[in-house]
Amino acid sequence: MTEDDPIASGSLPVAARSPAKCILFGEHAVVRGGPELVAAIDLHTQVGVARGPSTHLNGDPDASRTNAYLREALARHWEGGESLAIRSTSRIPKASGLGSSAAFTASLLAALGSARGGVGRADLAARAYQTERGAQGVGSPGDTSAVVAGGYISINAEGSEALWSVAGEDTAWTVRRVSDPGWIWVVAYSGIPRSTAEAVRAVGRRLAEPDGPKLLERFRQVALEGIGAVTREDRDRTGALLTENQALLREVGVSHPRLEALIDAAIPTSLGAKLTGAGAGGSIVALPRPGRELETARRIASAGGLPFVVRVEPRGVRIVESR
Repeated sequence: MTEDDPIASGSLPVAARSPAKCILFGEHAVVRGGPELVAAIDLHTQVGVARGPSTHLNGDPDASRTNAYLREALARHWEGGESLAIRSTSRIPKASGLGSSAAFTASLLAALGSARGGVGRADLAARAYQTERGAQGVGSPGDTSAVVAGGYISINAEGSEALWSVAGEDTAWTVRRVSDPGWIWVVAYSGIPRSTAEAVRAVGRRLAEPDGPKLLERFRQVALEGIGAVTREDRDRTGALLTENQALLREVGVSHPRLEALIDAAIPTSLGAKLTGAGAGGSIVALPRPGRELETARRIASAGGLPFVVRVEPRGVRIVESR
């Protein structure tokens, strides 16, 4: 999906659906302008929007004040609009590093954009990033661009024609499509909620130490090599780079004993595994050996994780219901 496939104009009530995301390479480096590889995966969030006597989310009349993502979205893209009854349902565990907030934000903004005459995907990706950053205070557009675009995307790496660029206060990110090798992945939630903002700030402090620039450069190199390996459909090399990326994440202090236990459980039946997302909790991603996907998931479950056997979702956010 590209800017040529916009979210069409619709009328309330309207519902939009977005996939989850999984960062394969480059988390934390991307915040500093480095490359990243992200995949949209087939877990979904759906948000329905209808007229209502007062604005609420899943029946909570205080959500427009207490839910930072809803508050930012309404303030930026529904100012002066009528009251809304909003309903959200999701298969994505919250605070798991799998993009629950990005999927909610993109779905909500797609529905609002449809109700106000439609919106192009490049504009929607920018709106979703601005809304998430306003809610979190930190971050990059990788998550939101992945759920808007679907499939595999790279950030700040050479390759195919750019889908779009997203500008931050002092950094710009260019988003490109990466071809899909058709692999099956296993992601697993550790049960330890993570805070993106806290993890990003902790990594910032670590990278400010004397060896920080060397570590950051290695993150960049591994991400670029990983993008190349996926593009070449080199499964073995991709797995080795996942494990190398995990060593770097461990070095900057964002792993967790529970994550390490899940990775250890996955490795005997996988080509590589790492945490995915900000870290310090959240989830892991493993690339199973072909035919051993369910065995990998069972091993992770026995170690206390909540596994999902997933494929990459080629469709980004889309309208699924409009009247």
